[in-house]
Amino acid sequence: MNSLLDRTFRKLFSTTTLALLTLAGFAIAQTTDDELRAHPEYTASGYSVYPEPDKSVKYTKAPAGYKPFYISHYGRHGSRYHYSADDYNYLFETLAKADSAKALSVTGKYVMLSAKLLADRAASRAGDLTQKGVKQHEGIAVRMARNFTDVFKASNAKIIETNDRGKQVTRNIKLPPHIDAFASTSGRCIVSMGAFAGGLKAQVPTADIRMESGKSLMGFINTFNFDMTRNYAETAEYKAESDKLWKDISTANFVKTLFADSAYVSKNVDVMNLYNKMYEISGSIQGMEADNDLIIFDRLFPKEEKIARWKAQNAWWYSVLGTCPLTGNDGVNTAKPILRNIIEEADKAIAYAVSSSTNSGNPSNTVATLRFGHDTGLLPLAGLMQLSIANAKVSDLSKLHEQWTDFRIIPMAANLQIVFYKKHAAKTAASDILVKFLYNEREVTAPISCGGVSSADQQVRPGMAITTASQATPGVTLPARPVKCPAAPYYRWEDVKDFYLSLIK
Repeated sequence: MNSLLDRTFRKLFSTTTLALLTLAGFAIAQTTDDELRAHPEYTASGYSVYPEPDKSVKYTKAPAGYKPFYISHYGRHGSRYHYSADDYNYLFETLAKADSAKALSVTGKYVMLSAKLLADRAASRAGDLTQKGVKQHEGIAVRMARNFTDVFKASNAKIIETNDRGKQVTRNIKLPPHIDAFASTSGRCIVSMGAFAGGLKAQVPTADIRMESGKSLMGFINTFNFDMTRNYAETAEYKAESDKLWKDISTANFVKTLFADSAYVSKNVDVMNLYNKMYEISGSIQGMEADNDLIIFDRLFPKEEKIARWKAQNAWWYSVLGTCPLTGNDGVNTAKPILRNIIEEADKAIAYAVSSSTNSGNPSNTVATLRFGHDTGLLPLAGLMQLSIANAKVSDLSKLHEQWTDFRIIPMAANLQIVFYKKHAAKTAASDILVKFLYNEREVTAPISCGGVSSADQQVRPGMAITTASQATPGVTLPARPVKCPAAPYYRWEDVKDFYLSLIK
């Protein structure tokens, strides 16, 4: 193929592929200011409630002959109370002190009563999972069981045992679906795990669910702490961009609405601290119980102010744990232990799935590995894996929201599900295993080539048989062993594994 035709073909292929992915629902959703005005609840950032899939969410049919057999999962805990009791108390104490000095406006007095209500009801529950959080995980589990019924079936197996006379005998057994569930030591993660297990049990009564939490597990649940950010996130390039966003945030309306005495405010109130704490707690209200009509913090933040404040918050998350070029993209590396554990546990499940039906000892039927952690585990994991929802590279942070949004990546109960498929046959090979990625129960893609051959270089098309790179060694003639490339969102596990192992070395 000459160079002109080659370039034309590649352009046509790329355009066609993008169109197909867009039609299939894989395109990255852009966020506009108009959308944020229509949905101001999105500006709550990581406090946004889980976006349960509606009827518009569709799943691409698996390639012919394939059925799911294993799911690897990482989920953030569900909706919770604001993390700091001190913050709840600070709001009330600051406003009460101003009220005693007759410095509050009429609106400020009502806001003070809201702050008192939260200090009484919520401070003692700081960081705890709410009932909305419980329901979120129950719902995700129920949908997982319903969407992938083949995964949660009992397995026929034969085991070799030694009888009383010392003779080996083969016995047929029925193995219930076994599920391993691991949680962070945080109470909200443990309760989320319990809620999820309850949702699965309701759908799959025979499921054998083993739940565990402990410090020894944190190495593959969450290794991040914010002290790490001093080593990479506080760059001059990021600070310059971030400062531009913070300059768009004005506290003038906030102060005017709350207070009647500006002189008192200038002498006694740390306005930015009060503003930020009230903004964060205001966003958390949507995840609490339904009887919060008396909490009126939301009135303090007009839509345009919410949008400006959220853009700064969104950029902060991006710089710390996202794929941010201004901070060297280092935050995502904190998820390497999680990704390594995903690969290791998947290989164990695959080994059983492709092994002989006869096993000595105690055969396994592990159909799912569940992990319950935090935004600081899931966010860098999504970026490290280069999932389409979290893989944007943006240097102009004023435009970041057009490609990367924290409320889509780390809402409460956000989750990644990697679904594994095998051929529905008596015996299958590890090389036949396919996977697809679901993020918040929606299909997403990753830039993983087929058979080690770049689609841009080799014009690899879905369903096309290619020769693997190892078979194309110059000077060596080997019989071709074609690899059939599945269409997105399905990928060959061998390709997925090789791609991710290259990232975590």
